Amino acid sequence: MEDKFFRTVLGDKSTDEMGLTYSHEHIVIENSYVTVKHSEFLLNDVDKISEELINFYNAGGRTVVDTMPANSGRNILKSVEVSRRSGVNIIVPTGIHLEIYYPDNHWRYTISEDELTRLFIADINEGIDEFDYTASTVKRIAHKAGLIKLATGDEPFTKHQEMIFRAVVNAHLETGAPILTHTNFGRQALEQAKLFEKLGARLEHVVLSHVDRAKEIDYNKAVMDVGVRVEYDSAFRWKKEEPNHTLQLLEKLLPEYPDQIVMGMDMAKNVYWKSYGGSPGMNYLIKTIPDFLKSKGMEEYFQKLFFDNPKRLYAFSNTIG
Repeated sequence: MEDKFFRTVLGDKSTDEMGLTYSHEHIVIENSYVTVKHSEFLLNDVDKISEELINFYNAGGRTVVDTMPANSGRNILKSVEVSRRSGVNIIVPTGIHLEIYYPDNHWRYTISEDELTRLFIADINEGIDEFDYTASTVKRIAHKAGLIKLATGDEPFTKHQEMIFRAVVNAHLETGAPILTHTNFGRQALEQAKLFEKLGARLEHVVLSHVDRAKEIDYNKAVMDVGVRVEYDSAFRWKKEEPNHTLQLLEKLLPEYPDQIVMGMDMAKNVYWKSYGGSPGMNYLIKTIPDFLKSKGMEEYFQKLFFDNPKRLYAFSNTIG
């Protein structure tokens, strides 16, 4: 049996090299449809991004999962540059983001399931388009996608979204690439999990993001009982006057679901980056989660959250590609 690998922008690596991993980040967000209206999402300064990642590396961080999929702010050349400068492994996705990241006349609304499947597979197996599908031509380069992303909102899935689910699972089963999703405050997470199960996805390689925003312990249990993984990234977001629901969920659920939870920062806004003059900065989890776990007598789960679980989750589930 071949060693398990994960796919970074600089090539495939053994999962033994993954190290401390943040499971949902936004490392590069280039000028794009969404940043025109929301400049706080602009993350395209290579020097500042590299500075933040170098500090992350010096604190023990080794891998980050970027979550900007096709034609929504992805810039593969900048991702490659900051990975080389910092030494941090970066996993970049293919896939499709929420509808709000694209204009109403975007090609996502007219492309077929088969065409979308083949686009995802090409990003993974051949290389990402240097122009990220913004030009009249496609120029694939050597740097490949290492996972597939999709996103849903507050409402029940549309037919268009269901088509994206099918294309994502098609590409996942063909290539072995893992799947990551966006949920709005955890809404529709259970429905996502059940649809992935119905479509035959390898659930141990599927992670649903932001489910801690749903707050409810029983709901998080129901999602994980389907067999998927969940990603928590709101530990720094809760208001001071309310409970830290992320930490409460960790305390209650880690003993029962030790292999199904991962964590990240999801710092999509530049005001969260210290290198952009904001806070709390990428090292927040490295600094705070060990102390929290120690205070609860749960120190052993740090290894699970940031090392063991990402290592299994983000490994390719077959040797194709």
